Amino acid sequence: MPNQSSPRVALLGFSIECNKFAPPATKAHFLARAYLEGDAIVEEARSATPCMLPETPGFVAAMDASGAWTPIGIALAMTEPNGPVEHAFFVELLATIERRLRAALPVDAVYICSHGAALTTEEDDPDGVLFAKVREIVGPDVPIAATLDLHANVSERMVGSVDVFIGYRTNPHLDMRERGAEAAGAIREMLGGVKPQRALIRLPIVPPTVTLLTAAGPYAEMIELGQRRMSPEILNVSAMGGFAFADAPECGLSVVVTARRDKRAAERLAREIAELGWANRARFYPRLTSLDEAVEKALAVGRDPTLPALVFADVADNPGGGGRGNTVFLLRAFHEAGVEGALLGVFYDPELAAEAHRQGIGARFDARFNRSETTNFSEPYAAPATVVALTDGRCVGRRGIYAGLRLELGPCAALKVGGVTVVVISHRVQCADPVFFEMMGLDIGRGRLVVVKSRGHFRGGFDEFFGPEQIVEVDLPGLTSPMLNRFTWSRLPRPVIPLDEGVDWRPPPGDTANA
Repeated sequence: MPNQSSPRVALLGFSIECNKFAPPATKAHFLARAYLEGDAIVEEARSATPCMLPETPGFVAAMDASGAWTPIGIALAMTEPNGPVEHAFFVELLATIERRLRAALPVDAVYICSHGAALTTEEDDPDGVLFAKVREIVGPDVPIAATLDLHANVSERMVGSVDVFIGYRTNPHLDMRERGAEAAGAIREMLGGVKPQRALIRLPIVPPTVTLLTAAGPYAEMIELGQRRMSPEILNVSAMGGFAFADAPECGLSVVVTARRDKRAAERLAREIAELGWANRARFYPRLTSLDEAVEKALAVGRDPTLPALVFADVADNPGGGGRGNTVFLLRAFHEAGVEGALLGVFYDPELAAEAHRQGIGARFDARFNRSETTNFSEPYAAPATVVALTDGRCVGRRGIYAGLRLELGPCAALKVGGVTVVVISHRVQCADPVFFEMMGLDIGRGRLVVVKSRGHFRGGFDEFFGPEQIVEVDLPGLTSPMLNRFTWSRLPRPVIPLDEGVDWRPPPGDTANA
């Protein structure tokens, strides 16, 4: 029987979004971002500026507030989106989790902080492998709750191995802490006797990332319907957008509904939400602005101070989706067209940042971008530059997805390249927080033109400066281009929207759904 007075709850996690087309992620990537074992997980979760994303801190805070409990840290590995994880590290992590979890038995419940779009160099569904291993260790009756990014590619193994499946509901992701707290509430309910039932439906739609915003649009309407249909019987509704660049069989828009008791209620609601998504399938196609048009818009804003300021999103080179953060297409176009007063961030180039630090503030030199980068799309570019600011890259996120997180961007430099001031960093992240400019002394509020290497999370960080009507999503080459027909797919389920014609789907007969 569960220890009701102070339940022993194991905490663990594996969080990475993997782009099959990007270079592999190594153990070093996790060690540089967030790799914790044992009590260090709980200590970090309770700290004022944790290095981990907010789900686990939210879970721990909610458990602390809701009564006595005994947290048991197992292992948590988290890093920026990248290519597939080297399989040897995943095997090592899985063995560490198994060893520590078996040593901690008996436990009364388990919380898993996952992303859901991981790959390894040998496995398409490592999240499912992890979930199944945890279930095998703790047995069929121990409650397991998992939180996942809404870009998760959901497998039957994932859903079948946990009791409560909780996906984010906001994109940009501003509700991570709340979803962790929701998982704590679900754990408390299960310890009190609730035995949840789940339903899963996947649609033959692999949505481009720019169609998955939650302020408005077809995906937002699916999430809104799920929340509107919440009832005492429904514990959680998660509409999951998936992550196309994983190129895995589990890719696709999916719906997971968890009921407190009645599986048929979960199945009916999952079907209703899936049918809405299918009815809106024609809206899951990207609409972007060409590079030539983006340059014209930038020049026009520079000429006419009455025009609203603009932010240009380089959605095809988003480090938050595995992009390298170092393509030069926008930089080169703006510089060569004579665009003035633009800020561009953040450009990942450790060698260039190091050279700027050697040169010093005020130095003029020939900046060579991507002097040794060999990744597709990361072309070299050289231009005269002046060093205008330097920093060690240590900061605390101010807004959006990074708010309150302790960040280490490595040596950073602000370089003035013609009319464009470029923030160069040494540890790859997406430009989702104004602090990346502000730590260099750059005033976004006075800027007329800002370029961000980010797909969508900048919307949650820069919304104090730019409204939706001031955002220009630019069509460029890159590892995270929303134009999915430009990639060669090998494992993606076919046929799917938006890649194929004549895609058909029928809802599961009656009240049945995969579980």
